[in-house]
Formats: sequence, C-alpha cells, structure tokens
Amino acid sequence: MHHQIPRTALLTTTVLTLSSALLLTLVAVEWGPLFALDDDIARTTHRWAVRERGLTQVFRVLTDWVWDPMTMRLLCAGVALWLVWRTAAWWTALWLVLTCAVAAVVQQAVKAAVARPRPVWPDPVDSARYAAFPSGHVMTATVACGLLLWLIHRHGVRGAQWYGAVAVAVVSVVGVGVTRVWLGVHWFSDVLGGWLFGALVVACAVLVYERYGRSRVRA
Repeated sequence: MHHQIPRTALLTTTVLTLSSALLLTLVAVEWGPLFALDDDIARTTHRWAVRERGLTQVFRVLTDWVWDPMTMRLLCAGVALWLVWRTAAWWTALWLVLTCAVAAVVQQAVKAAVARPRPVWPDPVDSARYAAFPSGHVMTATVACGLLLWLIHRHGVRGAQWYGAVAVAVVSVVGVGVTRVWLGVHWFSDVLGGWLFGALVVACAVLVYERYGRSRVRA
C-alpha cells in the first residue's frame, strides 16, 4: 500500500531542486558577482588562517577526522548495522546505505561536470584533491546528519535528546563548511552547493521512503 506524500515534503524538494540547479548554473557559467564574493571571502579567511595557526590546526583535525566523509559514511553504516541487529529493519538499513552511496555518486558526477578549480595560495595551510564544486565534506555531512536526524525523529526521540541531536547535527554541518573555507580548500559557493545538494538528496530519499518504504517496514 502506497502512502500519500505530504505537500510540504514535495514543496521542500522542489525548492531545493530549483536552488541547487540555479547555483550549479551560476558556478558553471562563472557568474561574476558570485565569483567576486567567493574571492573576497576566501582571501579574508585565508589571512585569518595563516595568522591563527592554533585555530587552523584545530580545524584541520575536525575536518580530517571528525567531519571527514569517511567518518560520516562509517557512522551511517554503523547505524544501518544497528537497525538490522536490533530491529530487523532491513529495508530501512538498505535505504540508508543506498542513499549515502547515491550521494557519493552525485557528488563526484557534479564535480567532474563542473570541474571547478580550487583556490590556490602561495602559502597554503592545507590541501585537497578533486574538483571544488560542490564540497564533498559538506555534502556528505549534510546527507549523513539529515538522514540520521530523520530516523531519530521517526523512531520517537523527543525532548532533550532530540534537541541535543539537532544541535550536534547543526554544529557538524555548519562547522565542516567553516573549516573548508577557512583552510582555503573551497570557495564559499562550494560549501553552499554542498549544503543544497546534500539537503536535496535527503529530501528525495525521504520522499522515496514515504512513498515505498513504510509498507515494507516491520511494525
């Protein structure tokens, strides 16, 4: 039995789709005002990063170990295993893992299609591979935190535990974006793209779950 999808979910997905497409277009055509803003932000934050070496080192640890894409994917894999072990929720676990895989494919496909160069500095404080847009760290963190928050809410977590989970997710998703710009390996619009594309993947995954998954989940 299929379930009716709430109009708010459809509206959210539509807005995210249009916003992601607009930003992708502006980056692809190298829209002057956006690139000028990116350059201003990058130059400012790089000066701070060179001057504040202690904070820069903290950001490197956070971005390389705490909010690293591999860490986020392992977290989701661990939750998927827990779902199977404790609740036999095979379909939900598979949905979680496949959504993370789809997000990785979308991320790399957009990077390859846009092929945007990363910032280049005479005195870099960090380095990164692959194209710049969208930020893989940011997109992966957004997808992982968004999916896990939705699952936590769906399983009835409320009150202080819910607000604590939301706080951790917000700090992680915003924080990883700050570290990528601060360390000079991404433009701000790369980070914005990671947020938008990540949120879009989560929204689409929730639509799929609401449409096809509920009837497969064991009560």
